[in-house]
Amino acid sequence: MDEHTQTHRRVLVAKPRGYCAGVDRAVETVERALDRYGAPVYVRKQIVHNTHVVKGLEARGAIFVDETEQVPEGAIVIFSAHGVAPSVHEEAAARGLRTIDATCPLVTKVHNEAKRFAAKDYDILLIGHEGHEEVEGTAGEAPAHIQLVDGLEGVDGVTVRDPDKVVWLSQTTLSVDETTETVARLRTRFPNLIDPPSDDICYATSNRQTAVKQIAAESELVIVVGSTNSSNSKRLVEVAKDYGADDAHLVDDASHLRDEWLEGVTTVGLTSGASVPEELVDGVLRALAERGFTDVQEVESVKESMRFALPHELRRDLRTAGSA
Repeated sequence: MDEHTQTHRRVLVAKPRGYCAGVDRAVETVERALDRYGAPVYVRKQIVHNTHVVKGLEARGAIFVDETEQVPEGAIVIFSAHGVAPSVHEEAAARGLRTIDATCPLVTKVHNEAKRFAAKDYDILLIGHEGHEEVEGTAGEAPAHIQLVDGLEGVDGVTVRDPDKVVWLSQTTLSVDETTETVARLRTRFPNLIDPPSDDICYATSNRQTAVKQIAAESELVIVVGSTNSSNSKRLVEVAKDYGADDAHLVDDASHLRDEWLEGVTTVGLTSGASVPEELVDGVLRALAERGFTDVQEVESVKESMRFALPHELRRDLRTAGSA
């Protein structure tokens, strides 16, 4: 290896990365609610799975709770981007809470599919991670019809009433490749397994995985900015390793970078999960520049332009305020 190659250190930055339309909408919902109603505004669960975003909103007066019973009667509560089961809406109504539903529209789509197939008495195989908020919300739409399939390992334990009336749905933030494998294995057991009307894995999850695949093969190390409870961020680490990166790590921010990861590395790939603000990526880029990685190249694989309107409850109140 010649001297130039040794000293030339570069960063390949994946695009698209970071905030998706659903996260952008959810975070803006909390910000605009604080502007409109004043603090405190209560939020059930983390509005999105990123510790920095949550801390920033807490500093503005958002109060995050685990359950609606922790919200004072009559107060405003925002439901997170991951969605909730119908029982949570019922609990909120019983306590007289004013609800703003910031569920991502793509998660709502999966909820609607679950309700539709349950109404037709299908067994629904929900591919997802046990304990994830999104899975709990979707399963709550039709608990008698839905059983969780947690990856390939979960396939063998599935039992259905009628193998001709089985459909699969999925959590929106899964690995595209792993889900394809899981569906293929399910189909060996249930050849007449029905696909959802459209892909449940959201466009942003798919696009970020496509983008990281593109940089992984050229990178000895891939850094994924994201929090440990973010499903889509953790999947990006796995995809990077599967597609050629020698090593890949999840970091919440630049302070979690480790110098030993960079020993002997000339190309670092960098991306971020769908709930990560761009300022955290900028911080990692600065930290890498301090270590000699000054050549930064953005690699765009897919163009994104998706936007979602704010929840209708909030839009109505913002309109009212504007005309007052």
